Amino acid sequence: MAIFSVYVVNKAGGLIYQLDHYAPRADTEKTFSFPLDLVLRPHDERVVVAFGQRDGIRVGHAVLAINGAEVNGRFTADGKDVLEFLNNPANYPVSIRFGRHRLSSNEKLMLASMFHSLFAIGSQLSPEVGSSGIEMLETDTFKLHCFQTLTGIKFMVLADPRQTGIDALLRKIYEIYSDFALKNPFYSLEMPIRCELFDQNLKLALEVAEKAGPFGPGS
Repeated sequence: MAIFSVYVVNKAGGLIYQLDHYAPRADTEKTFSFPLDLVLRPHDERVVVAFGQRDGIRVGHAVLAINGAEVNGRFTADGKDVLEFLNNPANYPVSIRFGRHRLSSNEKLMLASMFHSLFAIGSQLSPEVGSSGIEMLETDTFKLHCFQTLTGIKFMVLADPRQTGIDALLRKIYEIYSDFALKNPFYSLEMPIRCELFDQNLKLALEVAEKAGPFGPGS
């Protein structure tokens, strides 16, 4: 069981804090001969697998490294176009590492804003008046849990579907936010949270939740 990440979104839908706590690694590295038996295409400033799956490499996986050197979007470490490099027989055999693309800061901002809108839509679609909005989204690989305070701040936790005690954890994060962000004289409401004590106590709370589940009295 694991807790993957934490997001804090202000009442306007802006991402004011994000922490990647645990990222499962599913990278696959293989050595290929020419011609490459996978179809690669540029997508959103990166090169991804468009057709062909083998040995753990799946459609949608991005090229993360070539010959042990990390790629920078659509370019190799020495500035060459990835597709041009892989279309040149002289560069083979070549070792390529594939895996899920890591979200950039801008992508995280965009996704937080999108969830804020979905949360509002969920409240409006409810047949009951005064709906609290989306509290949980479930997939086969993770659950997204959301807790919105009376002031409109949203705390979101992405965790393993088997992880227990997330409701208590969300309220613990709210408590940490109140103690180490709101009470910080240098913190401005609705602005990004940059507080070392907030970071330290949040990470500790995540570790406790992973190991022990729900928080007990006095935690």
